[in-house]
Amino acid sequence: MNKFQKLIITLTTIIFSASALASEVNVYTSRHYDSDDALYAEFTKKTGIKVNIISGNGSALIERLRVEGKNSPADIYFTVDAGNLWKVQKEGYFKAINSESIKSVVPENLRGPNDEWVAIAKRARVIYYNPKSVTKNEINNLSYEDLAEPEWKGRIAIRSSSNMYNQSLVASLISNHGIEKTENWAKKFVTNFARNPQGSDRAQIVAVANGEADIAIANSYYIGIMLSGKSGNDQLEAAKKVKMHFPNQDNRGTHINISGAGILKNSPNSENAIKFLEFLLSEDVQQYMVNISFEYPILDNVDPHASIASFGVGFKEDRTSVADYGKYNPDAIRLMDRTGWK
Repeated sequence: MNKFQKLIITLTTIIFSASALASEVNVYTSRHYDSDDALYAEFTKKTGIKVNIISGNGSALIERLRVEGKNSPADIYFTVDAGNLWKVQKEGYFKAINSESIKSVVPENLRGPNDEWVAIAKRARVIYYNPKSVTKNEINNLSYEDLAEPEWKGRIAIRSSSNMYNQSLVASLISNHGIEKTENWAKKFVTNFARNPQGSDRAQIVAVANGEADIAIANSYYIGIMLSGKSGNDQLEAAKKVKMHFPNQDNRGTHINISGAGILKNSPNSENAIKFLEFLLSEDVQQYMVNISFEYPILDNVDPHASIASFGVGFKEDRTSVADYGKYNPDAIRLMDRTGWK
C-alpha cells in the first residue's frame, strides 16, 4: 500500500469518525452481490440506522483495518469463507458477539472461537458430474476421499491450490483425518486431474459440460447463478448439462463453508452492529439472501432457492467446526504445495 492510498484511508477514517452517530453502522464487506444494497436500505427503513459501506477484497480490507488501527470506524467485517474470518480474528480485530438471539439460531460449528464471528449463509462444496460420462454406480455414495482412487485418473477438474475454497476443503480433511493421511490422499488426488488447475468454480462446471473432465469440485451456489442466466447463455446451457452430487453422505457429510461476519473490537456502534447481524439472520432476510445469492440459509425454516433445491434438499452436512478451516489453513497450504497441487 503506497503513501497516497494510506492518506486516502486516513482521510476516510476521519470523515467516518467525525460523522459517527448513534444512528449509523459501518460495514466493511468483500461480498460482491449488488443485491446486498437492497438489504442495507431495508435495514435503514426498519431501524432508522444508516448503513455505510466500504467494499474491497478480503486482504485489502484487512490491510485497511491494520492501517486504521484503534481509530478504525469499522463496526462489521462481512466476507466469504471461514478461513478469511479466521485471519481477521487471528489479527485480534474481532470481539465476542453478545447476542443470545444470534447464538440461538447459528449452530456452534458455524461460529468462530469465542463467538467472535458467525455464519450468515452456507455454501456446500459439491461434486458436479456429466451424466453422459459418469455412471450411477460411480457417483453413488462417492466421497471426497474416493477421488484419489485410480478409476478417476484424468477425469477431475478443480481450481488451483491458491483458492481459499480449496484450502478450506483440505483443512477440513486435515481436521478429520490428520496431516499424514490427508497428504497421502492429496498425492493420489492430484494425479487424477484432467488438466492443470485453472479458472473459477464456474469454469470447472463448464469443463464438465464440455467434456474436458467428467467431474468437478465447486461451490453449490454457482450452479444457481448459471441457471439463472445472469452469467450468459453459454453458462446457462453448460449448467443444464451437469448434475450435482453431495459427497460423503454415508459418513460425516458434505463439506460446508459460509458467508459470515464479525463485530470489530473498536466498533463505535456496537449495539447497531448487533442489530444489523440479527437483521441478517431474520427469516425474511434469510429468504431474500438465498433467493439472490443461491446460498443455503442458516435458518431451518427457510427454503433454499428452487433451482438449488432441485438438486436435493435435506442432505447430510459435515458438522466439522468451520473455525478449523482457519486453524489448519497454513498446514493445508504447505500440504498442497508438497503434493504438487498447482
